[in-house]
Amino acid sequence: MEERTKMRLCSIASGSSGNCIYVGSEAAHLLVDVGISGKRIEKGLRELGLTGKDIDGILITHEHADHIQGLGVIARKFEIPVYATEGTIRAIKDCEGLGKVDGELFQTIQEDRKFTIKDLTVNSMRISHDAAQPVGYRIAYGSKKVAVCTDLGVYNEYTVECLKGMDALLLEANHDVNMLQVGPYPYYLKQRILGDRGHLSNENAGRLLSRILHDELQTVLLGHLSKENNLPELAFESVRMEINMGDNPYAAGDFDIRVAGRSELSPVIHIS
Repeated sequence: MEERTKMRLCSIASGSSGNCIYVGSEAAHLLVDVGISGKRIEKGLRELGLTGKDIDGILITHEHADHIQGLGVIARKFEIPVYATEGTIRAIKDCEGLGKVDGELFQTIQEDRKFTIKDLTVNSMRISHDAAQPVGYRIAYGSKKVAVCTDLGVYNEYTVECLKGMDALLLEANHDVNMLQVGPYPYYLKQRILGDRGHLSNENAGRLLSRILHDELQTVLLGHLSKENNLPELAFESVRMEINMGDNPYAAGDFDIRVAGRSELSPVIHIS
């Protein structure tokens, strides 16, 4: 008899041009970021058998456009509570182009302080990125846990501790360092991406994963890939190589590692 699914994780879109991740249980349905159009969000939800009316909360990591582009449309249309840090909420309200969002929809959260949405427990974590007050999210149903962690220039022991024990994880593998260095971006933008408040490279994503692998880790989705400075195959192989070379008892082949698509749904990860 198959064990009953307790949580689902699915990337609706993940990349430098837009991010939207679904995490849910039978009772609660959440979106982490809404950085694509409202139409694309609703299309992705339909493919998951849901509508905007089913969404119980939108968790925002930070205020950059590729994470909030669809926020105004979706929040207004379905009156969905929006959870974010105080700094992120202030920055969102200063963003032009979103249109008016009812202030009562905003719910202020604090890093490393848990809150619940129906039967899901949400816990944010600090990340290093050039935004007002950015966070990643860990979401739990009982003992089952998933995390969405992108847009971090560096990781440290705090990051490692926050991501230990996950059953599934969407982790940034933004760029290949060589592709970025020889690519068309202006110097200042290359330095921003490579900096401590920029984005995680393929190699650093693999090194971070090597620190948090454990027997119960079910699936890793590599996300937030740069369109100009990465390739899905390159991200996949680079991360696997770092795991295989890392100081850990595992091989990359021991785990289900996938690359989240830029504009299409990933396979749904069922966590039992």
